[in-house]
Amino acid sequence: MRHFDHVAPQVREHLFHVQPAPFDRTSDPATLAAALGATLYCPANRPRLAEDIVRQAGAGVRSLVVCLEDAVPDAEVEAAQTHAVQQLSALAATPEADLPLLFVRVRRPGQMAQIVRALGPHAEVLSGFVVPKFTDLSGVAYLDELAELRAATGLRLFLMPVLESPEIVYRETRTDVLVGVARLLGKHRDMVLAVRIGATDLCSAYGIRRDRELTIYDVHPVASAIGDIVNVLGRSDESGFVVTGPVWEYFSAHERVFRPLLRTTPFEENDARGLRHELVDGGMDGLLREVQLDKANGLTGKTVIHPAHVGVVHAMSVVSHEEWSDARDVLGSASRGGVSRSDYGNKMNESKPHTSWALRTMRRAEVFGVAAEDVSHVDLLAASVGT
Repeated sequence: MRHFDHVAPQVREHLFHVQPAPFDRTSDPATLAAALGATLYCPANRPRLAEDIVRQAGAGVRSLVVCLEDAVPDAEVEAAQTHAVQQLSALAATPEADLPLLFVRVRRPGQMAQIVRALGPHAEVLSGFVVPKFTDLSGVAYLDELAELRAATGLRLFLMPVLESPEIVYRETRTDVLVGVARLLGKHRDMVLAVRIGATDLCSAYGIRRDRELTIYDVHPVASAIGDIVNVLGRSDESGFVVTGPVWEYFSAHERVFRPLLRTTPFEENDARGLRHELVDGGMDGLLREVQLDKANGLTGKTVIHPAHVGVVHAMSVVSHEEWSDARDVLGSASRGGVSRSDYGNKMNESKPHTSWALRTMRRAEVFGVAAEDVSHVDLLAASVGT
């Protein structure tokens, strides 16, 4: 699979200076973690789950979670699990299907083995499991269960823990729990693909639901927790993990109190006024702003609950030509150190302090590509959202 493969070849040729590279379920874990992009959550009890997965893959989805937790009523979990296994088996039996990376969000550790056993020879369709409300205590059973499952089956299954418990957001417990989570995950690094943040549950600890005109970074109790999660788990040294951006949960038009967050000029310059209206009317300007803030705060990719969000997240994940030029310059001078004027003539590139940023940028460039020199994010949005 490859990002932007759903876009016409001639359009891709115009958009990219460096095309996105292909990847698959067997790729290096660091590549897979960077390539997750907009991870779409889908309830396990959807009647045509297999068809929906194939359709979304054709529209650009490259990672998808079949959810057995909050998305399914308690009384329907067993039936939903059986249904999900049937649908995933049908997908696995269709070799021509273009499938994304597939994960199942479970409620308890034993479900992982139940699902793999029920899938039988079709279990290779899975890339792993998403674990809700992960802490240093609750996570032990999940990691032990997955380690046994991998050893018994030989399957390369990954875990994506979701940090969303009150202990994560409460000030008096946060540091100890995060340090404990880091220690626990560090012991099982080969099984952990990425760490996810459950902002909705973190907000729930305070009876908060953020408005669609605000980003999660405007909700200070949760924003401070995100900062600490990145501080402990998202470091650029060998102790760190990829940490993904929290869910954006809005997808329809609404009455506004504040002005839209999208400037008019870039869209006018690209003759894309209609696209701006489409994004604003769909409430996507808030999502665009939050994705930018995710990146600025060290997060990679994002949880989404609506297909309309996928193109926005992926368009904003493409490395600009200027970023790529700076990263290449930094890495080219890393061995000798020093400072140089950027090729764009608007900043100084310091080789040593900017090296970890440059490496992360090049990893993103590998899977999402590098925009052509004259291509803006407006062009990328037009190709992604309008496809």
